[in-house]
Amino acid sequence: MPFKFEKCDIKDLIIVTPQVFLDNRGFFLESYKESDFFKNGINVKFKQDNYSKSSKGVLRGLHFQIKPYEQAKLVRCVKGKILDVAVDIRPKSETFKRYVMIELSEENKKMFFIPSGFAHGFVTLSDSAEIHYKTSEEYNPNFDRGIFWADEEINIDWNINFEPILSEKDLKQPRLRELSIKELE
Repeated sequence: MPFKFEKCDIKDLIIVTPQVFLDNRGFFLESYKESDFFKNGINVKFKQDNYSKSSKGVLRGLHFQIKPYEQAKLVRCVKGKILDVAVDIRPKSETFKRYVMIELSEENKKMFFIPSGFAHGFVTLSDSAEIHYKTSEEYNPNFDRGIFWADEEINIDWNINFEPILSEKDLKQPRLRELSIKELE
């Protein structure tokens, strides 16, 4: 099997490490193989791929979409290094408001599977970072939502010693307590 699947402290979050084949030409890896993912509990049909580039200090998130366009994501950093965060926003979950943070980089080649029901964000640690991620639903701006990156109730320790660079949209995101629980269910 070309992948290692590791469960996280929060149910349904999975760290995926591909097998890397190195030789004098460079390397090769499989970044996705439906049969292996399905065998390991990631039973998601992906519908859209996204690719972004961010400068050092850029923080994107916390983003999610609500029903019927909620998104599961498979995130990987193909260049540079990021801290990637998934926050459990499932109101009936035992881990509601808890988060998992993982470093994704071109060196470790790890991927982070984030099911629907989680808000997602990341901060760029390297001079720049390029992120590729798959989503289980297409982007729909009418169902797009977010949570303020520094929401005191979630209390994410971003482990940074700088003021992050944020979009206007992310600067104005509401706190989790300001969102409709009905939208989150």
